Amino acid sequence: MDINVLKNFLVLAETLHFTKSSDKSFIAQPALSRQIKQMEESLNAQLFKRNKRNVELTPAGKYFKVEMERLVNQFDHAAKRTAQLHKGEAGEIRIGYTYSVMQSFLPGMIRHINEILPDIHTVLLEINNKQQAIDLKNKEIDIGFSTNPVINDDLKSKVLLRDNFAIVLPLDHPVGPESFSDLSVFANDRFILPPRSEGSLYVGTVESIFIEAGFLPNIVHKTPFASTGIRLVEAGLGITVEPMSSLRNYPGIIKYIELKDVPQKAELTMLWHAELETEMPRVIDLLMNFSI
Repeated sequence: MDINVLKNFLVLAETLHFTKSSDKSFIAQPALSRQIKQMEESLNAQLFKRNKRNVELTPAGKYFKVEMERLVNQFDHAAKRTAQLHKGEAGEIRIGYTYSVMQSFLPGMIRHINEILPDIHTVLLEINNKQQAIDLKNKEIDIGFSTNPVINDDLKSKVLLRDNFAIVLPLDHPVGPESFSDLSVFANDRFILPPRSEGSLYVGTVESIFIEAGFLPNIVHKTPFASTGIRLVEAGLGITVEPMSSLRNYPGIIKYIELKDVPQKAELTMLWHAELETEMPRVIDLLMNFSI
C-alpha cells in the first residue's frame, strides 16, 4: 500500500469531505474515491459510511486511522533520518580531546554543532595524544583534538589555536609573576611532566623551552593528565608547564607565569581521516570554520 495513499486516507479521515480532501491532497476527487475503494477492498473492510450528504468513519475506519497516523509518523521520521544520515546531518560522532582543548574552545564548538545539527550526537572522551593516535588509527574515535601531536601520514590536521605555555607553581613558591626574571630561576626545581611515551612532540616542545634557557628540567613525577599534574603542584610536589587554556578553573590554589616571549607554543590541533569529509561533510565544515 503506497504511503501517499495512506496519507490521502488520513486527510479524508480528518476532513470527512471528499472535495476538501482532494484539494488538500492535490488529487482529483474521482482518483481519491478510487484509492479509498481499492484500500477497502484490499483490507476487506469498510472504512467510511457515505451518502450524498455525509461521510463518516466506521469503527474499522476509526481504528485504521489511529494505527495509520502512528505508521505514517514513523515513516516520515525514518525518511527524514535516513536523508540526514546520508548527508551526514545525523548520527553519532566520537571525539577524543586533551584537557586544554576542553578548557578552551571545545564546549562552544559542540554547542555550535548542536544548534545547527541537533540530530548529531557526540561521544566525548578525554584521552592523551598517544591514545588518540591509536584510537584514530583503529577508528575508535572519529576526530581527535590533541596538543602538539605527532601527526600520522594517513590523517588530516589543522591547528585551531596557538596558546602560550605557562609555568605552574604552588602558592608558596618563592618566584611569582612579579618577581620572575628568566627561566633559569627554575633550574633547581622538581618538575611534573607527561611521560615522553604519551606524547613525544609535546614533551619535547616543553623540554626545549628549558634547554634553551640552559638546563634540562629535573622530572620527578610523570603523569599524562593535566588535572593530575596541577593537583600535584597544588600539593607542593613540584612545578609543571601547561597551556594557558588549561588554567582557567584553578583560582586561588596555584599561581602561574605566562611565557609570552618564548617561541614554543601549545598547538591545539584537530585530527581526522579524510573519508570523514564525505561521511559527515557538514560536521567537518562547521568544525573547520568555527571561530575561536
